[in-house]
Amino acid sequence: MLVEGLEPLPPGALESLSQASTASVTSELFKLGIRHSFMAGVAPLDPTRTMIGQAVTVRYVPAREDLDTFESLAEPAHPQRRAVETIGPGEVLVLDARGDLRAAVLGEILVARLLARGAAGFVTDGAVRDAAGIR
Repeated sequence: MLVEGLEPLPPGALESLSQASTASVTSELFKLGIRHSFMAGVAPLDPTRTMIGQAVTVRYVPAREDLDTFESLAEPAHPQRRAVETIGPGEVLVLDARGDLRAAVLGEILVARLLARGAAGFVTDGAVRDAAGIR
């Protein structure tokens, strides 16, 4: 499931947020009633780098194996493909895999495409392949 059609952030919002700590941002979201805006078990591939950007979110849900075929990944309407092909400059792709590490949600080729489109980066609680090439 791909969440689309969000309003862009107001000018200066990312600059302001880049100066705030994660704890402060989390506290402010909590005050707004957003209490589960985190992923467990997330670790950076490169701890020396940081990123900030408006999120483009994809949530993976269990799929029927007879319908979710390898060929379906090539369809333009596939949520992962649509997310990668529509992400804008400075945006962050957030892939919610429900912590399932049995299969990678992306690898070096998709990350190269994200970077070519100007994405600030990605976050996932799922598995990532080709980590050495992505770093």
